Amino acid sequence: MSKDLLLEIRNLVTEFKTEDEIVKAVNDISFSLHRGETIGIVGESGSGKSVTSLSAMRLIPSPPGRIASGEIIYHSKTKGTVDLAKLTEKEMRAFRGNEIAMIFQEPMTSLNPVYTCGDQVMEAIMLHQKVTKQEAKEKTIDLFKQVQLPRPEGIFDTYPHQISGGQKQRVMIAMAMSCNPSILIADEPTTALDVTVQKTILDLMQDLQEKHDMGIMFITHDLGVIAELADKVVVMYKGKIVEQGNVWDIFSNPQHPYTKGLLACRPPLNRRLHWLPTVADFMKTDEQGVMTESNKTIEEVTSKFIVTKDDRTKAHTELYAKQPILQVKDLKTYFPIKKGMFGKATSYVKAVDDVSFDVFPGETLGLVGESGCGKTTLGRTILRLIEPTAGSITFKSRDITNIPQRNMREMRKDMQIIFQDPYSSLNPRITIGEAIMEPMRVHSIFENDKQRKEKVMELLKRVNMSELHFYRYPHEFSGGQRQRICIARALSLNPQFIICDESVSALDVSIQAQVLNLLNELKKEFQFTYIFISHDLSVVKFMSDRMVVMNQGKIEEMGDADTIYANPQTDYTRKLISAIPKGELGDIKEAMARKTMRRAASAMV
Repeated sequence: MSKDLLLEIRNLVTEFKTEDEIVKAVNDISFSLHRGETIGIVGESGSGKSVTSLSAMRLIPSPPGRIASGEIIYHSKTKGTVDLAKLTEKEMRAFRGNEIAMIFQEPMTSLNPVYTCGDQVMEAIMLHQKVTKQEAKEKTIDLFKQVQLPRPEGIFDTYPHQISGGQKQRVMIAMAMSCNPSILIADEPTTALDVTVQKTILDLMQDLQEKHDMGIMFITHDLGVIAELADKVVVMYKGKIVEQGNVWDIFSNPQHPYTKGLLACRPPLNRRLHWLPTVADFMKTDEQGVMTESNKTIEEVTSKFIVTKDDRTKAHTELYAKQPILQVKDLKTYFPIKKGMFGKATSYVKAVDDVSFDVFPGETLGLVGESGCGKTTLGRTILRLIEPTAGSITFKSRDITNIPQRNMREMRKDMQIIFQDPYSSLNPRITIGEAIMEPMRVHSIFENDKQRKEKVMELLKRVNMSELHFYRYPHEFSGGQRQRICIARALSLNPQFIICDESVSALDVSIQAQVLNLLNELKKEFQFTYIFISHDLSVVKFMSDRMVVMNQGKIEEMGDADTIYANPQTDYTRKLISAIPKGELGDIKEAMARKTMRRAASAMV
């Protein structure tokens, strides 16, 4: 790794003015980035990591935000040493996108839906480089090849909504790389992606880094990703840096309780826990808001929650002696994509293709696979939110495959779903109290709204929310709180069976741990049965008794979750498992050795 200093953040303070107070989102932080180096900035939502990246790019919206003090020293090969914090907006434009580029978390909102992917990358090239339109087009197609997009010439003329999330993220990377920047800032670029697509994107970023000798500032809440990507780690909490150092030191010997909490709350793959540790197990805040720290090690906290093999075998013997609550047999869900002259479908997408399995009362059945494998369609078909093409669905010994929708509506009281995006699941115009009461009115639960309100207050407390939240609107809550509200709404009908569809995939690992623990607590208390859908195999393994691995609409393999992880039977499952960023010390050693070899090879060229 070359030692050229690229960026120095010195005593940076970025603040936002609200009606009541001035909030220091970034509070006196300092760190540096060198050429060819990757620095990982980690922390929960609200820790200040994204504001740090936006400050470096000078993209803080003003008002209400401003860089109050500090320096952002950039060492440019062409323009010398400059303090970006002191530049005018016009002067900053010469650096932004040209020498310092950024990839945002959500590519769909970062790309303009009315322009083709090719036009948007061409625009960035022509803005900063003196090239003709034809040269810009050729460079764009070459960039699409570099980021390994399929059919580069075809995607040039494609609109963002016509390609997958992973492909959109590659277009964003191509745009960021279009001017050969010295610094690439990546803000949660893989959060919503499958583990296999995520691995491809991370490998791609490392290849491009070595090719162009870039410095990368990688922002994420997932320490597993950082373990295999970063050289240095900066841990942020409430706007401050609580710990920083090289990746090996942070993972092998974390010093701050908050770092220990972040490391511990990821679902482990090498053992079975009945409860995930959370940040609160390592640090607590008293009534005055003063933080008290625990000196416990990760092992001391985690060892309390281990499930033995004998306990699991005994529980499963009792579980599978029961009659199934749900039986799915030869289920098919096809979507027509081509129609003939008389409107008859001639070609189909086989989203669910001849799937059969049983689910037992009190079981959590995990459903895992990449995007497009059919797992969400299967979940919605079981609830008849999508009509099946063929096969049968039997719930509590009743065939519900073809019953009229009015009868199905009655059945849905016992069958609920928790969706991936809690914000789009809630009506922004009604309070959360009304949102939870609404299904109770539809199904005539209780005699009047007074009784329903009492039940809602009880449910809010049960999902660790306050009764005062009854009168607030969805936009006033964080992602984790909104997911708790959706769980409370599902519970309001006293269901027996719940489908959780990617219900924690967009949450921070610490909030994710809290929600997973809550789901397991509620299952034990109310005797639920779950189908838990996710592309994250580590989360599915933690939650599930058995696991179903799906690929292209079919079941790839099915069985005990621990057995499948320990001894996968198919290449597809092995690929899914190998793509999980595990964050274990052995993996970090291997990643460090790979980086050293690749950098040595790159230096020889």
